[in-house]
Amino acid sequence: MKVLFVGGTGIISSACSRLALEKGIDLHHLNRGISSSIRRVDGVKNILADIHDEDAVLKALEDQHFDAVVDWIAFHPDDIRRDVRLFSGRTEQFVFISSASAYQTPPESWPITEETPLDNPYWEYSRNKIACEELLREASREFGFPSTVIRPSHTYDKTLLPVEWGYTVIDRMKKGKKVIVHGDGSSLWTLTHHKDFAVGLVGLLGRREAIGETYHITSDFWYSWDRIVRILADAAGVEADIVHVPSEVLARYDAEIGASLLGDKTHSMIFDNSKIRALVPEFEAKIPFTEGAREIIDWYEEDVSRQIVDSESNSLMDRIIADWER
Repeated sequence: MKVLFVGGTGIISSACSRLALEKGIDLHHLNRGISSSIRRVDGVKNILADIHDEDAVLKALEDQHFDAVVDWIAFHPDDIRRDVRLFSGRTEQFVFISSASAYQTPPESWPITEETPLDNPYWEYSRNKIACEELLREASREFGFPSTVIRPSHTYDKTLLPVEWGYTVIDRMKKGKKVIVHGDGSSLWTLTHHKDFAVGLVGLLGRREAIGETYHITSDFWYSWDRIVRILADAAGVEADIVHVPSEVLARYDAEIGASLLGDKTHSMIFDNSKIRALVPEFEAKIPFTEGAREIIDWYEEDVSRQIVDSESNSLMDRIIADWER
């Protein structure tokens, strides 16, 4: 197969790129050529152009045709309108990376399936993803644009700490300081290693049965937020002194974090992966977060320059904890 990734060196897409190459796929990346070397993928054919410059993209692509195109960096309906213009007649399958945060929030029932309604009143990011999906359905109905929608949940690699405030939290735990967990710490959360996700995504490429369909690709490992923080603490060889603060309270201190919590992480999210397994039976979540957390901590400890402690975040956490405990 000949496949084009718009992007291709992000947390999720880099693992998919490597697996696609292992599978013998003729993989092309369309990007500006300025991505970080952290997730460099060797063996890809690079096409240099800014996806936001349609004339430049058309010139760079020339008359190439692809079995599948995956846009990893479409976040707004305008991005989808552009993609439909650029790739109509140029690909047999267009794959849009949506988000599991588009599902009904909070959900009325579990596990989440692809039939769960899409409705997130808390987070503009999710509402934009929903609007993107609606545009693709319209394009499919009107002129048969061959799309497949993928909804990842919280997918990570060794560089991504899946907690608000990032490495600053690890540094606080190492220094014996208190750290914040939203709510009462008991809500369940699904964390997916990017290598596990890649098996599902690459397995869908070029599959005609996937045209017009939607799939979420997530792990079958889920953990309470208290457990997630304690797994990270164990990997770092320290103890976690946790303070529970409601998400609504945290949102008053930081609107961006509040949107992420109320629009996604506050509510338990457990997924039924039957649909992706039916078409890609080799998909299986093999990497638990206990293993992934060790990868993360090892990566940060390999290079002290990665251990970025944000003084503003530190001060904010101190203030929130002091206010809440008072």
